[in-house]
Amino acid sequence: MDNDVRDWYKVPKGIFRLCFIIINNLYCIPTYVMWMILLLPLKKVKPDIYWKIEGYFFHGLLAIVSSWSYSAGYDMVEAGDDITQCLDDKTLIISNHQSTADVPLLFSCFNPRKQILPNIMWIMDSLFKYTNFGIVSVIHKDFFIMSGKKHRDRSLQDLTQHLLDVYIPLKRKWLILFPEGGFLRKRKAISHRYAEKMNLPKFENVSLPRIGAMKIIMDTLSPKSLCNNNSNSVKNDHVDLPCIKWILDITIAYPGGWPIDIGHIVFGHRPPCETVVFYRRYASKDVPKDSEALTQWLFDRWSEKEDMLGQFYKTGEIPVCFSRHERHPGKVVVQDCLRYVIYHVFFIASTYLHLQMAAAAYSCYSYLVY
Repeated sequence: MDNDVRDWYKVPKGIFRLCFIIINNLYCIPTYVMWMILLLPLKKVKPDIYWKIEGYFFHGLLAIVSSWSYSAGYDMVEAGDDITQCLDDKTLIISNHQSTADVPLLFSCFNPRKQILPNIMWIMDSLFKYTNFGIVSVIHKDFFIMSGKKHRDRSLQDLTQHLLDVYIPLKRKWLILFPEGGFLRKRKAISHRYAEKMNLPKFENVSLPRIGAMKIIMDTLSPKSLCNNNSNSVKNDHVDLPCIKWILDITIAYPGGWPIDIGHIVFGHRPPCETVVFYRRYASKDVPKDSEALTQWLFDRWSEKEDMLGQFYKTGEIPVCFSRHERHPGKVVVQDCLRYVIYHVFFIASTYLHLQMAAAAYSCYSYLVY
């Protein structure tokens, strides 16, 4: 009974947060879309400026999403290698995938660094296209990959073309991939069956990664491939080829092995906690390119994650044995609340402006017709 009395506020709090987030979606996403439509003439004349502006708007949307988890008390702690060298270079991010909160929590990690979110490209399941945020990802030119064996070859071919036609011309920097291909709870049984078939170890804290998309990325964005490519977006005589320079391996570690999910973020009913993101940085030139060797390299990284997470769930700390000489200690990601306020004010003001424009256009139409 005491617990019920003590927790009485959780229901109205959850309802308030749900309403607030729904309203956020109503005045942020349509406004983003409207700005991109209004700026289409600029895209024809000055595409670089158009995409730079789009990047600022895109960052604003992702910042607002990150504010939802931050306001619920779900902080992020960064540990492992120093990633400052990666910020301005083309970098492939590979991460374990546990829940619907993985992506918004990564938003929270990247949000304070202004170089990342405007120039990021996500590789995500095609089903995401049909969510409320799908239209934003379509405009931003993220890549939607089709799941299932029958779509695998076609999806990988499309990914190759997308990298050449979109990633390189738009000068994107960070490319984010979840090699497991789905959430751990959905993939674990399949992963175990594949491990038995291939005589591989069974993982409990991660699922076996898939090599296909990573191999395509490494092959397509290698110096040799770009020099031999006939795409108009790649200049063969340019010395500084747009190759992947770094592989950033991220391990997301939820406290006690209990992943935060999107429901927790929306309703805020889970107690405040800290989620650790552990970075391991590798120079692309040191990562094997041969298919078999690259597969083994990726499996080795996931084997490390399995051991790391197993020990983290028992002790609450990342073991020292997984650190390297350039490691920086765990540090809570500090968010800029003033930036959150500015973004909200901007999208609210933009919504008002667009509604006024729509009303004026309707008045003109009514006058001309009637």
